Amino acid sequence: MIADYGWLLTPWALGILGLCIGSFLNVVIHRIPLMLERQWTSDAAAQLTESDDVQKASGLAKADADKVANAANMLVKQLDQQAPLSLSKPRSRCPHCGHQLAWHENIPLLGWLRLGGKCAHCKASISKRYPLIELTTGLMFAALSWRFGAQPTTLLWCGFAATLLALAAIDWDTTLLPDSLNQPLLWAGLLAAHLGWTVPMHVSLAGAMLGYLSLWSVYWLFKLATGKEGMGYGDFKLLAALGAWLGWKMILPIVLGASVIGAIVGIAMKMSSSLREGRYVPFGPFLAGGGFVVLFAGSERVLGWLGWV
Repeated sequence: MIADYGWLLTPWALGILGLCIGSFLNVVIHRIPLMLERQWTSDAAAQLTESDDVQKASGLAKADADKVANAANMLVKQLDQQAPLSLSKPRSRCPHCGHQLAWHENIPLLGWLRLGGKCAHCKASISKRYPLIELTTGLMFAALSWRFGAQPTTLLWCGFAATLLALAAIDWDTTLLPDSLNQPLLWAGLLAAHLGWTVPMHVSLAGAMLGYLSLWSVYWLFKLATGKEGMGYGDFKLLAALGAWLGWKMILPIVLGASVIGAIVGIAMKMSSSLREGRYVPFGPFLAGGGFVVLFAGSERVLGWLGWV
């Protein structure tokens, strides 16, 4: 049966699938942070709608607590009137003029090229990152087909790579590593190992534990020493997910590679005065980069590079 449909898992077929998945990843990368911000604002406002609770928690005078509660109620009503926001609604549109994209404008890569990188309605520039994400995903899927062959488990690794790419892009933009992506990636890695599709289960479980606890320990040592937070909890969860998929032996190579590359990029950005406010560089994209290196090079080759075989 696999042989009959093996052509669907060839580099060309998966490359085309990757272009389509990349188009969806653009939506994920753009909208998930917005959805989180809206949800957080809504939750915070809902906590402030009762003046008695505000007064009890804050110690404000009754009149001031009433003002806060009234403002929170207005905010809740305003949020309720907002158009639904999800990965499927509203349909893709130009961020400048609101022009809703036609189906042919949404064709991965070709749509952007056909439009010359500009909105068909207002002629505003469309970011080059949209076709870049699509092309990157397509090339990754094709490379994974070449790396693992035309077998069903290749689709697992494609899903792993796509999620990793989305997490890296979101973290670079916002310094967020959403649980809505991080946690399914972790549990999918453990499930795949349990079913015998990736690394042995005990290797996967050890990888998840070591991945989380290693960065958790670094976080607390740094905080106790400096009083500052050097990274977020999302980084712990991402490294745990990488360990679940790639095994515990890959944790140290991933962290070492991510640290070196992150330091180089950070220094380059500092010298070019391109560091964002707060003078920080998110660590998640470099952890993801280390995961990609292990995925495409293979664990044995990575260990060989380090002389640990």
